Amino acid sequence: MENDHTLDVSSFPKELNVMLAFMQTDAGSRERYPVKQPLPDIDWNQFLKLVRHHRVYPQVYTNMQNSKLIPADVLQALSMDYGKNTIQMLRLSVEMERLCRSLQENGVSPLVLKGPVLAKELYGDLSLRTSKDLDILIPMADIEKAEEILTSLGYACENNVPRVFNWKWKKHHISYFHPQTKIEVEIHWRLNSDMGKEPPFEELWERRRTSSLTSYPVYLPGSEDLFIYLVSHGARHAWFRLRWLADIDCIARQNMNWDALIRLMRRYQCLHLGGQALLLASRLLNTPVPDSMKQIISDKRQRELAQRSILFIRDTVIPTSKDMEKDYKRYLFALKTTREKMFFLISQLYPSFRDAEALPLPKTLHFLYFPLRPFVWLWRQMRQQA
Repeated sequence: MENDHTLDVSSFPKELNVMLAFMQTDAGSRERYPVKQPLPDIDWNQFLKLVRHHRVYPQVYTNMQNSKLIPADVLQALSMDYGKNTIQMLRLSVEMERLCRSLQENGVSPLVLKGPVLAKELYGDLSLRTSKDLDILIPMADIEKAEEILTSLGYACENNVPRVFNWKWKKHHISYFHPQTKIEVEIHWRLNSDMGKEPPFEELWERRRTSSLTSYPVYLPGSEDLFIYLVSHGARHAWFRLRWLADIDCIARQNMNWDALIRLMRRYQCLHLGGQALLLASRLLNTPVPDSMKQIISDKRQRELAQRSILFIRDTVIPTSKDMEKDYKRYLFALKTTREKMFFLISQLYPSFRDAEALPLPKTLHFLYFPLRPFVWLWRQMRQQA
């Protein structure tokens, strides 16, 4: 399929366009396009800032290192980033194996969602993808047991939120940090944070694959489940880091059962997210789109969602920042299905752990959070604005 040029990327700075040129791949192979034409007069400091913001310096450095178009000091800076990332990924790989072994030996089934296994699975090389932490999915019933295991291994919980009002349904992960190794681990019990439909853990576990990275068995989701997770995660974050779109480019080039994937996406109501991801990847990274997905990415809704995310890709600002917060909230609401929008609006009436953080009450008075909910919510908003 030829790239669809209906997405408006005219606001992209030239530094971002050069970075994308070095990330692109020939649609028929994994060979990188040779960037031979003279580069525009760009700000190389801004270029480095963009590469680091989007966390794509391993791929960009690998593809740029033999180019004579890049200043030597820029290549040296990228080389240092590349080396540091390789060390980081090796450290994460060792810790990932240790954690998965401990969890499994204590009866907890772990599925690794990203990190070193994803780098190996998609890029074939640990050094070609960045990761700041480990994301491990477990059954919801095993949260407390997993926390005990992490604590015994020296980890400390980073977000001790009040565990009230079915908090497991309001959140989807807990972050842990090891003060000695400086490694962060996120324990997930759901793939998504918005209560959308998703495969139950038992179904994901049945379709799991074994990573070739470690000697002790470490498991990751099946190809189709991994694709759904990656597009859902990227969409939820508005694709503001192109690292996530590079993942889509890689997984779309693998032997995917697209018919089975489409059935799964229809079942879990995320076909529009898959269409958004492939449309962005096709336009920005020259990702080939299979025939079965061409009609899906041509849908008006998918195009609108893809165009909305262009704003977040362009700016080196995190979507949750004050400057982008309103646009980001509108974008997140547009992502939701009709069912999810209804559930979201109803859920706003139900107290959450954030209310308990803002107004701590003894357990015997927790029932008061229901009538106080509108006032506590308004108070929280005023505090945030202040």
